[in-house]
Amino acid sequence: MALPLFQSTTIPVLEQVVNFSQARHGVLAGNVANLDVPGYRVRDLSPEAFQDSLKQAIERRDNVAHYHYGGYAQSDRSPPGFEDRYDNFREVKDSLKSILYHDDSNVGIEHQITEITKNQAQHDLAMTILVSQFRLLQAAISERVA
Repeated sequence: MALPLFQSTTIPVLEQVVNFSQARHGVLAGNVANLDVPGYRVRDLSPEAFQDSLKQAIERRDNVAHYHYGGYAQSDRSPPGFEDRYDNFREVKDSLKSILYHDDSNVGIEHQITEITKNQAQHDLAMTILVSQFRLLQAAISERVA
């Protein structure tokens, strides 16, 4: 089955990083567009909250994988919750809705552009690693040397 093969790699983690950086980019761009609007409060997605949620999902995935592949399983049956590990990253995706916060400070355009630049660098790094992962998979499937 291909699904467990992909789930045990960094691909789902990178997918969540790309999703987060895209969502955050939209919020930050909205801040830049509305900075001159009277009473507008700056919004942002918390990278710290996202990283905590992603870390917990990775730990849950790894604990289940360790239980299943580490020789602890007593039968051919998967341990309870083994199939639910695919939902771990869905929780990360859903957490984007709850980590939006409003900042009452009057943040200038320089700060917003800095945050956009850092966010873009995170997105680019995740995409570069993701493309590399897919190239390695493609080479392995076609039996070529990478």
